[in-house]
Amino acid sequence: MSCELSSDDIVTEFLLSTCQLCPASRSQHTVEAAVQCGKFAMARPDEDDTDVAFILLTTGSVAEFYIEPILPHVSVIMAHLKAQLAIPREHPPPTQLPDEFHSYVRVHEIIDSHLPGYVYLELRYLLTQCSDDDNYNAIE
Repeated sequence: MSCELSSDDIVTEFLLSTCQLCPASRSQHTVEAAVQCGKFAMARPDEDDTDVAFILLTTGSVAEFYIEPILPHVSVIMAHLKAQLAIPREHPPPTQLPDEFHSYVRVHEIIDSHLPGYVYLELRYLLTQCSDDDNYNAIE
């Protein structure tokens, strides 16, 4: 008897057999990275100054499932300002954002540069939150 697997089953089998939970690492580099991220997250800028209020997030495959990184001491944590957002060029501005964003947000379009891996950010919209329905309106 032949046993045929669907594409979903094949991918699931591959991920379960090759990926694992992130091991608890206590190397000097891991501890230093965690301390620096903690200092960054605990910095309390003036709450009224939206230009320096940050949102920290884990990104990449580490955020989805654990894959052993090629460079073991590289952290996959990003930070962005609560009052700024970047979207692909010619993409419509969002009408809803997560609660951590401010009531007004500057939206920049991502424009490719002549250098691989680099982009330009061009200010395109100002989003303002409506008090009625919490949606955002875009002004060019």
